[in-house]
Amino acid sequence: MVGAFLAKCARWALDFALPPRCAGCGTIVGEVHSFCPECWKGVEFLGEGGCTTCGMPLQATEQKTCGACLARTPRIARTRAAVAYGELARSLAIRLKYGRKVAIARTMARYMAPLVGEGSDRLLVPVPLHRTRLWGRGFNQSALVARELSRRLGIAAEPMALKRTRRTPPLKGMSPLQRRKTVAGAFRVRDRGAVAGKTVILVDDVLTTGSTAEACARTLKRAGAARVELVSWARVVKPSQLMR
Repeated sequence: MVGAFLAKCARWALDFALPPRCAGCGTIVGEVHSFCPECWKGVEFLGEGGCTTCGMPLQATEQKTCGACLARTPRIARTRAAVAYGELARSLAIRLKYGRKVAIARTMARYMAPLVGEGSDRLLVPVPLHRTRLWGRGFNQSALVARELSRRLGIAAEPMALKRTRRTPPLKGMSPLQRRKTVAGAFRVRDRGAVAGKTVILVDDVLTTGSTAEACARTLKRAGAARVELVSWARVVKPSQLMR
């Protein structure tokens, strides 16, 4: 009981000295890994809405599945993103990836965690970086988020389950077809036994066309994964943003 009291006092002292700040602008807020009212207005939360398969927002229709998923069933059985890609969502992703603000991974995981599906034999697997990018950056941002999701949800995470076997050029500005061709065959499962029969939940920071995730899913399914899902921090919902 004394230990718990001392820990509570330590947390109070730390909060007093270093009060929680908005993940967007740095303003002091009441809760860690949250947003101030002004930044909150700049975030479009997606949640569980949209297409039941790919999660893409559906407008002016009572259909539960979008036309693209009806025409061609994706390899990824369920895709969800916490927020729509926008200026604030992009800022957090860039600060984590290039600014080394690793605490942002906890902020992302907080809003992604409720979107992780339920079921047994689940495994969190981050979308991998090629070793040259990993050496240069020092970490895989998706692996950091996967670790935080694992801590929050009590689901096992395996950051080394997937390997990117060749370095691919940046997909920014490519058409969906060019993206699919670029990442085809670029991944390999290190240990088939680690994923066989499991529901693998891919973790990514930003989802654009989904070409990279689909290539990962194809590799995982070939290695024996029973089901592949995807959860990301942000996703592009406006086609005009794909070519930026």
